[in-house]
Amino acid sequence: MSPEIVTILALVVIFAIATLLPINMGALAFVAAFVVGTLSVGLSTDDILAGFPAGLVLTLIGVTYLFAIAQNNGTVDLLVRGAVRMVGGHVAAIPWIMFFVTALLTAIGALSPAAVAIIAPIALSFAARHDISPLLMGMMVIHGAQGGGFSPISVYGVTVNDIVERSDLEGSPLAVFLGALFFNIAIAVVLFFVLGGRKLLGRKVGAEPVPHSEHAHGTVVRGHGAAPGPGVGGDDDEHVHPDRPEPVGFEQVLTLVGLLVLAVLALVFDLDIGFVAITVAVVLALFSAQKHKGAVTQISWSTVLLIAGVLTFVFVLEEAGTIDYVGDAVIGLGAPLLIALLLAYIGGVVSAFASSTAIIGVAISLAVPFLLAGEIGAVGVVVALSVASTIVDVSPFSTNGALVLANAHGIDRDRFYKQILGYAGIVVAVGPLLAWLVFVVPGWL
Repeated sequence: MSPEIVTILALVVIFAIATLLPINMGALAFVAAFVVGTLSVGLSTDDILAGFPAGLVLTLIGVTYLFAIAQNNGTVDLLVRGAVRMVGGHVAAIPWIMFFVTALLTAIGALSPAAVAIIAPIALSFAARHDISPLLMGMMVIHGAQGGGFSPISVYGVTVNDIVERSDLEGSPLAVFLGALFFNIAIAVVLFFVLGGRKLLGRKVGAEPVPHSEHAHGTVVRGHGAAPGPGVGGDDDEHVHPDRPEPVGFEQVLTLVGLLVLAVLALVFDLDIGFVAITVAVVLALFSAQKHKGAVTQISWSTVLLIAGVLTFVFVLEEAGTIDYVGDAVIGLGAPLLIALLLAYIGGVVSAFASSTAIIGVAISLAVPFLLAGEIGAVGVVVALSVASTIVDVSPFSTNGALVLANAHGIDRDRFYKQILGYAGIVVAVGPLLAWLVFVVPGWL
């Protein structure tokens, strides 16, 4: 059996096992890279390690470490409180505040599930208190996370831009970011009016505090695994009281300055995001080393393993000629528009059950050969594949969808599950097509 076929079968097995069993896809990919790379492709371990994405791993570690510190020192709480106070008593603005706060968190480096885990409990508590559709509120949070998730310093954005750069494709980090952001905003506008947002217009509420019973349903902002301290367990837990002014501490100001420095140095001066992020994180940790000693454990090591493993295996695919093999087969269809649509649906359908980050890497890599042929605009296809592979995270089988389902209260949970599942089915069926129509077709015409 040819190396190309062996690597394709290995890829299918990886996705199947990761879908059926709780095993990190990155670990499976490392095993496949080693076994298939040495036995079928004829690579040495040094050859395989040459494909290890060291720069990307450093970026993921630095960005998630920085976000963990920002979460632990209350900067995330500060952003949430400040944004919610902007509502000014207008109920209709609450879902949009939740959308943009979640987008901001992912844009500055939070992983999408982490941002949803922080905001979903708060958002759904607001929904229960103010008679807002929990489906509307939950989906606004998820689409917000995906809308901000492709900024040049975010996990998704860094992953996509790294693949594009390594593949010598025409790239535009800004187009990827703004494309995903405005696409998700457009979906959010439709959701707002379809799911009862019009009824919220003109309604105002008082500044009553959140009842303690609602805190019991998960309105704590601190993330799982945070370092011991205020807001993490015990009787001293701090909850978000959006209507209660709280003083801004020195660490929070310093963190906000650090985030600004990161953006300027990485985006304006083109310094390595990973080194800058970890430098800012260490500087912040120096001011309160004892408090942030647990932040390292909050680095998303599972995601680091996932991305490193999958991209290392993608390197083996490239060395085996699989990418060119599949690319030639796809190009053989003779219809670049159809090829792009097919890849968008593959990314969307598989991502509804598997890791979006891993699917993005594979989908874009498979598209490289026909994109290099120059028959269709690379930027538009990359944006379409990125969007199609992430908007389906509304599925209750994905981490984001499951978080929304778990944090809803005061409703029939089985009915809510069916609502999420029904909406996810619509997104999977229509989302990739819309992304293709918006980003790919205009470039072809």
